[in-house]
Amino acid sequence: MTQVRVEAHPLTLTRPIGDANDPVGQWHQRQLVIALDTDEGLVGYAVAVPGCLGVLPVFADVVIGKDPAGVRGLWEAMVGRAFKAGVNGMTRVAIAALDVALWDLKAQANSEPLWRTLGATASSVPVYASGIEMPLGDAELVEYYRRQSTHGISFGKIKVGRDREDDLRRLRLAAQALAESGKPVRLAVDANEYWSAKTAIPWVRALEQEHPLVWVEEPCPRRDVRALARVSAGVDAAVATGENLNLVDEFLPLLLGGAVDVVQVGIQTTGISGALRVAETAAGFGLPVATVNCPGHVIAHLAAVLPNHLALEVLDAGEDALLEVDHTLGDGHLKLGSRPGHGVRPRAGLPVTDVLPRTGAAVLPGRGPGAGLLPPGFTPRSKTTGRITDHTTGCITDHTRD
Repeated sequence: MTQVRVEAHPLTLTRPIGDANDPVGQWHQRQLVIALDTDEGLVGYAVAVPGCLGVLPVFADVVIGKDPAGVRGLWEAMVGRAFKAGVNGMTRVAIAALDVALWDLKAQANSEPLWRTLGATASSVPVYASGIEMPLGDAELVEYYRRQSTHGISFGKIKVGRDREDDLRRLRLAAQALAESGKPVRLAVDANEYWSAKTAIPWVRALEQEHPLVWVEEPCPRRDVRALARVSAGVDAAVATGENLNLVDEFLPLLLGGAVDVVQVGIQTTGISGALRVAETAAGFGLPVATVNCPGHVIAHLAAVLPNHLALEVLDAGEDALLEVDHTLGDGHLKLGSRPGHGVRPRAGLPVTDVLPRTGAAVLPGRGPGAGLLPPGFTPRSKTTGRITDHTTGCITDHTRD
């Protein structure tokens, strides 16, 4: 390997995405494309956020000049280098990106798609539709899930947590839209850590009266073992969590404490190597895994090899507009292609912005006001006021949504 290249590209989504912490939503992102060049002419790619640039050189130094065939050993070396500071925040983003690019190179060197390098025997992965759709009105929500149903998708997830009556209505609308697939509808909900256990249990029970739920995702803060275990015991739905955790040692308290029923892993579980280790640990506890959406759905290659995999989260909001992908959606599955590597590449001729932003800003709205403090059944005021940050320009605009 001769060098690490980075480019940042502006991206405007086709619609805003947001959750209980950011209900107004955000339209603008920047994608950082990380490329690992080799003397043999192969290039491994990964997509991250510009905020990781400050720490990227620390971990790039570990992999430059090394053989990508040893990707799991290189992952161990990168994690080891982060030992003192911990694998958190932009450190995990940088490690994850380099790990993904290394796996891309390893599979290319093998002249095979990544799912086969990882050991999968089939390339079709079941999916569920996720809208990150709290900013959408009812008609937009219905149109979104109806469009997903045309791919044979009958499993969907909606964002919840701020208004119980709104959540009930939107759950009903999503179910009706997904029923157009002609298949039995399954639903999950995601509160993005917005509730306490005292709030979550009656809220989820009310939603379950409207429609059975496969899982409730992140009903309480990610590391609150007691609260998550209380919710798991107090509702019919499984508790899914883990997408914001890093290494196995952060999952173990939840696993040992009965606080997670569906273990979530993704690219940000410190890369494919880190996600694989967590997924194998979950299997040891007899628990299923659900994979989290990411640019180009690269994590689907890992999902294909996991015997305990439930479904891959797929999002359609224009987030892949800058990428070429080697997969298709159909019959409720994502079908991975046969291109060597993970099959995700930046489109040719993309506009490039400054790769060293002053703030390193990413789309990180933070935990919303009032999170964890709402009493059971609390209904907020009819208007939601928030701020949308344009991460291409750095401008912040105030918005009010009825």
